[in-house]
Parts: sequence; structure tokens; C-alpha cells
Amino acid sequence: MSADGNAERAQRFRDAALPHLDDVYTLARYLMRDAADAEDAVQECYLRALRHFDSYRGPAMKPWLLAILRNVCKGEFARRTSQPMPAEPKDDEQSADELQPWQEPQLSPEAELLRRCDGETIRRLVAALPEPFREAVVLRDINDLSYRDIAEVVGVPVGTVMSRLARARSMLRARWNVEEGSAT
Repeated sequence: MSADGNAERAQRFRDAALPHLDDVYTLARYLMRDAADAEDAVQECYLRALRHFDSYRGPAMKPWLLAILRNVCKGEFARRTSQPMPAEPKDDEQSADELQPWQEPQLSPEAELLRRCDGETIRRLVAALPEPFREAVVLRDINDLSYRDIAEVVGVPVGTVMSRLARARSMLRARWNVEEGSAT
């Protein structure tokens, strides 16, 4: 391929893939549970996507990238079978000031403090979910993928996606209620 062809291909890839970088990183962060590992997984995902970009024919780039990322993360977990996966992200890697997708700016300091505490609780509760349920919640509620796209990314039937989401939300609701009950 000529230099002009490579430059055009690289530009097409950037235009198609880079708008989804935040969503890919979000899923990687929840799957890898470590910021540095998530960054490595995202980098490997984008390298693989670029390598196979010429063969990409799908209508939606985001599910394709998330499927690649999922395979990268699963492969990394397989290589680490001797290392236990940490239960929660490390506190020093997540600043309390980070604005998460489910958070909105508040007008009063009191409301902002409550929102921040709720956001931290939600992140912790989602991170504590078993992997298939955590993955479903992140893909649907954070990355806003359709049930069909999630099914393609994960490689399960749409009914399984729906079931996992229902169970995950039920687990989150129950754990939230326990948290709120213990806080009062």
C-alpha cells in the first residue's frame, strides 16, 4: 500500500474508532480493575482493530471495538491465572473529583457532596458484581449499547443479556438498599 493509502487508512480508522475511546476505556477499567492494565488493554485493542480495519465490514464500530477489548481482557486474565483479581479498584487511582457518566454537575455544595458519595457507592457496587453481570451493566448502562450489540460483543443470546441485566440490577438494588440501611 502506498504512503498516501496508509495515511488515508489511518485517518479513516481514527475517524471511526477514536470517538469510542472513552467507552472502550470504561469497559476496560471495569474488566481489568486496574488503571494501568486497562490502559494496556485499550492500547492492545486499538492495535488489533487497526491491524484488522481493512476486514471490518460491520455497521457499528463501537460494538466491534468492545468485542475486541473483551477478548484482549479475557486473554490477559487467562495469562494471569496464578494472580488473583483485585476485588475493587485501588483508591489512589480514582479521584473523588472524577465526574462519572451517571453524574451531573450540581448547584449546591451539599448536593454535590451527596452526588459524589452516591457515585462512589455505585462504582463500588458495580465493581463488586460478578464479572458477567458487571460486564452487562457497563455495556448497557454506561456504554449505552443495545441488547443486540451486547449479545454480539459477549457472544450470548439476547435473552441471556436481558436476564443478566435484570439480575445485575436486582443485585445492585439489594446491595444499595443494604448500604442505605446501614448508613441511617
